[in-house]
Amino acid sequence: MTGPAPDHRPPDAAGGPQLRVVAMPRDANVGGDVFGGWTLSQMDLAAGTFAGERAGGRVATVAIEAMRFLRPVAVGDEVSCYCALQGTGDTSVSVRVETWARGRGRGKPPEKVTEGIFTFVALDDDGKPTALPAD
Repeated sequence: MTGPAPDHRPPDAAGGPQLRVVAMPRDANVGGDVFGGWTLSQMDLAAGTFAGERAGGRVATVAIEAMRFLRPVAVGDEVSCYCALQGTGDTSVSVRVETWARGRGRGKPPEKVTEGIFTFVALDDDGKPTALPAD
């Protein structure tokens, strides 16, 4: 993903989205909208996988910043999380996540529903912070 995408088109990420899932009835509130926490957990899964690839192993979420919900996700929406490297530290990886949803039905375009920055720390086998591998 190269910089922010326009709000009318998902990012052009090599390999496509990091995660794609369909929102189910069990994920919704009584109004039929999907809980924000469910969407956040999908983003954390996507970003954690992305960060783990960069760290070469185990990572743990240490911060979520700049979250912004733009529209609700409906039951049946196909939800896609696109990840891009935001930055690295000695032991940390920050990942920018854009989440897009496409409603059911032929030809419906996807819409951006939320975005945020997730930061992870690389962990060794004992669960202690460890340095990231060299690029």
